[in-house]
Amino acid sequence: MARPEADAGLLVDIEKNLENYENTYRQLRILELLGEEFDINPAFLTIHSGAGGTEACDWTNMLLRMYTRWIERRGFKAGILDILEAEGGVKSVTLQVTGDYAYGYLKGETGIHRLVRISPFDANARRHTSFASVYASPVVDEDIDVEVRQEDLRIDTYRSSGAGGQHVNKTDSAVRFTHIPTGIVVACQTERSQIMNRATAMKMLKSRLYEYYRQERDRQNAEKAAEKKDISWGNQIRSYVFQPYQMVKDLRTRHETSNIQAVMDGALDTFIEEYLRYLWQNTHKA
Repeated sequence: MARPEADAGLLVDIEKNLENYENTYRQLRILELLGEEFDINPAFLTIHSGAGGTEACDWTNMLLRMYTRWIERRGFKAGILDILEAEGGVKSVTLQVTGDYAYGYLKGETGIHRLVRISPFDANARRHTSFASVYASPVVDEDIDVEVRQEDLRIDTYRSSGAGGQHVNKTDSAVRFTHIPTGIVVACQTERSQIMNRATAMKMLKSRLYEYYRQERDRQNAEKAAEKKDISWGNQIRSYVFQPYQMVKDLRTRHETSNIQAVMDGALDTFIEEYLRYLWQNTHKA
């Protein structure tokens, strides 16, 4: 109607409304894919450095920045529950991400993330490959039915890290739980009280165990749960190549983009949405 009448203003309004309708439809379609039991819950997100030494610690720090930017884009909130810094960056970090469907969106990020680039730490400017693992689990109610036997736990306490001066914690308030049968490790150091850190760490452990046992029940990963995989070659879900070309590619959905800077700035929605479609299609196969 607008084109035959040469009404440019009406045409702009129609195109704008159509774009809004398409965005609304896309968001509703994604919500339809988020139908699993804990998809609506907040999430624990843990990133561990893998093969690559200093390179891998820097890569872990880059991933932490990427996810933090994505969290900000979605209007979610995140708090660091535990962080272990190392030369070149971060050895490991755990975030609690709060917002509707935080776990549903982040569950597909679980796996090994591979980086290929010219190393900023190499005087000879050679290409290096680094790995980091990402693991997402839902924040679940404290009364969740997961048995944690005391004899299955190794409990370590240590001094929380700090920026120095008056903010340094001078007591061993940080807590680390190791679940011996599964090898799952969780830690919390955000509170000055060891009792509060223990409570948060136990909540994290129950969340991880629930997800671990659920994967076994569903026979999705059986004896190769994501946190048990080697953080190295052969287990990656996504590759980020900076040189000799620029490409981010998800190895499950085959979705890719050459705009690597946008991805590192938190533009993850297309990868997340493609994974949710991929998961739905594989779940509903005849």
